[in-house]
Amino acid sequence: MSASARAAAEETALVDDLTQEGEGVVHGGKTAFVAGALPGERIRFRRTRGHRQHDEGELLEVLEPSALRVTPRCAHFGVCGGCALQHLSPAGQLAAKERELTECLTRVGRVTPARVLPALTGPVWAYRRRARLGARYVYKKGRVLVGFRERAGFYLADLAHCDVLAAPVGELITPLAEVLTELSIRAEVPQIEVAVADNATALVLRTLVPPSDADLARLEEFARAHGVRLYLQPGGLESLRELGCAGSALVYRHERSGVELEFAPTDFIQVNGGVNAALVERALELLEPTGESMVLDLFCGLGNFTLPLARHARRVVGIEGDAALIERARGNARRNGIANAEFHRADLGGAHLAGLPWMRERYTHVLLDPPRTGAQPVLASLAALAPARLLYISCHPGTLARDLGELVHEHGFTLDAAGIVDMFPHTKHVESLALLSAPSQGAKHIPGPT
Repeated sequence: MSASARAAAEETALVDDLTQEGEGVVHGGKTAFVAGALPGERIRFRRTRGHRQHDEGELLEVLEPSALRVTPRCAHFGVCGGCALQHLSPAGQLAAKERELTECLTRVGRVTPARVLPALTGPVWAYRRRARLGARYVYKKGRVLVGFRERAGFYLADLAHCDVLAAPVGELITPLAEVLTELSIRAEVPQIEVAVADNATALVLRTLVPPSDADLARLEEFARAHGVRLYLQPGGLESLRELGCAGSALVYRHERSGVELEFAPTDFIQVNGGVNAALVERALELLEPTGESMVLDLFCGLGNFTLPLARHARRVVGIEGDAALIERARGNARRNGIANAEFHRADLGGAHLAGLPWMRERYTHVLLDPPRTGAQPVLASLAALAPARLLYISCHPGTLARDLGELVHEHGFTLDAAGIVDMFPHTKHVESLALLSAPSQGAKHIPGPT
């Protein structure tokens, strides 16, 4: 049988697992990954593309559905790449992410937590307060498309709305596309950045050429009609400017600690506001800072964890590589009247921290929240501090497991607890956190989340 004939042949199989991309895994012969299939299901599928280790497959029919299968809420699911798991119940999504974390810890890090923390959850719809949307004028359609890329391909999905974007942005996909279509620069606006604050909604239009006066007037009219604030970004971040009269600063608030954080519409903030608030509270519960605690917060950003921690600790030092975020963090400390937090800029991607002035302190607690690449370059320096507690917050289970393995096997730390954080419902992304103690501390007491 030819390769093309094999690719076109229909097969019936049982789905064994999910990939990290949210595809069903079929074994028996050459492994196949089938988008839309769930573990435990019997399916009919066709192989569509071959790779060295696996084939890609097209789902033709679900013959025996999983008990965890649900009807996707969004009509664009399966085409739009913004979500991968809407066909799996929220409980099933959590179980799949917990399984991925556990497997990474075991396989990559060769570690097992003394305790598995209950998943941190929050809103699963209209939760996404930060996003980067594509925009493209399609000449054949005679209009602009706004949204995420298609799941399989480089084109933008033709969306009418989005159920995961925070209000009001989820319902503004079509109005945004319509107003961009009316502009003279309709083909020169490739991206829209979304930032939904507690006090305003900001949309940043990346523009490749200057808009005309008529364009500016139409955009200001759109902003007034929909109660949003529009910004133009013709170049780098320094080129950002708000249309019309500049409004008050964008803010979000941690209610329990009474901390209000100011941010720019292009700054990094955690995507899910409700889950972020719960994550900060869990960090406080696990670290248990007291009035005598000295806390080091690495990759601190604009102070998301640093400033709530400062309400409970003797002193907190925040370190970040982005100079603009350091200035924002210092401003947030002043805004909240917090005098026991200080912030410094440092290269955390490769610097040797031991010789830096703020590393000469004796820290009792460490929190780190690195990017996807993890925190490997700073682990040895952190281990030398021997903090009573070290809390690692991660957006990539593979690099988390690698780093936890090093802390446990090379530096003698104890992995006291770990669990997932459902920051991105309906997507494949796995956020997680892990609590460790230094060799002299051991797993004496692991506080339970309230």
